[in-house]
Formats: sequence, structure tokens, C-alpha cells
Amino acid sequence: MVNIAVFGATGTIGSRIVEEALERGHTVTAVVRDPAKLTHSDPRLNVITGDVLDSASVTAAAEGQDVVVSAVGGGDGPGHLATIEPAARALVEGLRALGERAPRLVTVGGAGSLRTPDGQQVWDTPGLPEGLLQIMRAHGDALDYYRTVTDLGWTNVSPAAQIEPGERTGTYRTAAEELLTDEAGNSTISVEDYAVAMLDEIEHPQHQQQRFAVAY
Repeated sequence: MVNIAVFGATGTIGSRIVEEALERGHTVTAVVRDPAKLTHSDPRLNVITGDVLDSASVTAAAEGQDVVVSAVGGGDGPGHLATIEPAARALVEGLRALGERAPRLVTVGGAGSLRTPDGQQVWDTPGLPEGLLQIMRAHGDALDYYRTVTDLGWTNVSPAAQIEPGERTGTYRTAAEELLTDEAGNSTISVEDYAVAMLDEIEHPQHQQQRFAVAY
């Protein structure tokens, strides 16, 4: 069992990661801006106030943890641009302050930079709305930054092109840089199974200082 701090614990993805971790018997510290928004209760769930954009707050939340998970979002496109890459920098700076005591960092990524079968990246698809492109680019910028980090353990987990609440099946496929699709060309994953993949990686690390993709 490990101690896991989760930034963005009240969000659609973050809340499922918290639930999956608790179901597996881990101890979870939910790091939130507004504790009143977290309705889940469990003897192994601690709730603290913190700000993922403040490196000192990251350091305080990460102290004594085995893993820090970032599941933060920014709402719309401009919100993501203002949050995702700056959060990556604050997370790294905050963890570096702990030196050898720094926990591993596992972050929610995006699908935009994944490669499609024709060799293009998803964000090169014609006709994508500007707001969606901004979200994709925000995650891409964060991943570019993580790839410069060699002194911390980190993993970035890209979801399928379509991720939404659904059923927990416990099954999924992984890839490195490719967008995974089914026989009909659809790229999907439920938030619940994305959380399964995230916890599987936390329990059995396979992608140190790497990004990997998850889909059905």
C-alpha cells in the first residue's frame, strides 16, 4: 500500500482516481482548493487545501507521500493554457525541494500529441475547434516540459481521444506514442478504466520518465 497525494481530486478524472486508489487500500490525500467540494469520505482519505500552481504548496502536500498525482484541468481552452504547463513547472519545482525524499509524479496528459495511423498528430486533424486545440496544446506543452526533467521520477498518461464517465471493466490497452483505436476507428476509454490504468502504473511502474497512452 502506498501514500498518494492527488491534485484535482474533485474533478471528473481526479475523483475516479481517488475512488480507485481507496478501493485498492491505498491512503489518499486529496489536495483541493475548496475542501467543501469533496463529498467522498473514507478512513484512508485525508483532505488538505493546496494550490498546484504554488510550488511551496506542492512541497507541503508531497512531504511523506510515495506518489503525487496531478489530475488538474482548466475548464475551457484558455483555462487549460493558464493551468496545465504552469502546473507542471510548479509540481517539478515543488518536488525538487524535497530532494531525495521526492515522491514519484504521475500526471494526467492529453491525446493531442499522439500519432494517428497516417503519421500525423491528433491536433493536426482538420476542423478541430480552437478551444479543443488550446486544451491539446496545453497538455502538449506540459509533456514537452516533463521530457526535460531527468532528476525526478515522472509518468504522463494520455487518455483516448474520447474519455467520459462510464463503466469500470478493468481492461484497456496501452501504447507509447500512438493513438489507440478500435476496429471502427474509434478511440475511447471510460474515466473509470483510465483510473484503473493510472493505479496499475502506480502499483507496478512500467513507464518511468515516459508518456504512455491508454484506450480500449
